[in-house]
Amino acid sequence: MLMLCVVLFLLLPAPSLGINCSEHCKACGGPKRDQCLQCLPGFMLHDGVCVDIDECGTELGKCPANTYCLNTHSSYTCRSCDRACVGCMGSGPARCKKCAPGYRSADLKCLDIDECSEEVLACSDINALCVNTEGSFQCPCAPGFTRTRTLCERNQIPEGQERGLFDDLQDDEVEVLKQMFFGVILCALATLAAKGDMMFTSVFIGALAATLGYWLSDKSDRLLGSFLKGR
Repeated sequence: MLMLCVVLFLLLPAPSLGINCSEHCKACGGPKRDQCLQCLPGFMLHDGVCVDIDECGTELGKCPANTYCLNTHSSYTCRSCDRACVGCMGSGPARCKKCAPGYRSADLKCLDIDECSEEVLACSDINALCVNTEGSFQCPCAPGFTRTRTLCERNQIPEGQERGLFDDLQDDEVEVLKQMFFGVILCALATLAAKGDMMFTSVFIGALAATLGYWLSDKSDRLLGSFLKGR
């Protein structure tokens, strides 16, 4: 009986080691896909067929913090979460476990907070401009100012160079001044054309003088000095 078993064993074909096996098969009993006996690393045997192992769905896929697992053919890779996330389950701001600082949850995803549009002033320095950035904001100094330590200070005028008459006027002040000036002139011209009454014209010219005097009151000394110097 023992001799018969030995003879039958010798007559059986030996398992093939990958040469004639199907894809992903390390050892097989034949070339067909379902004749696999042992699979290559990253695959498992199921009903004679080698199936890819989803490491991300098992304990095999171990990724560091703030990354997520992505299954690949016969293996897996760890990819970084979106910058809006603290921990994630996939790519993009909609797969965050928690929003990172500078972001808030809205519409089922983490969106950037525009700190410059918040009710509370983001920049404590009144001479700084608030500029929103992705996940944060910056406070560069306004034109004409330079940051000194933590504050924006007005640029110093080089010695021997005087400030111009309107150098420290803000853009909105200049715009209002222009509108007032042209408004008064148009009203005066309209009065002359319609009524021919010099009294109305005098009133409008007086209003123009009062408006200019408001802005030039603290510059009268420099204005007089400029005239005396012939500038």
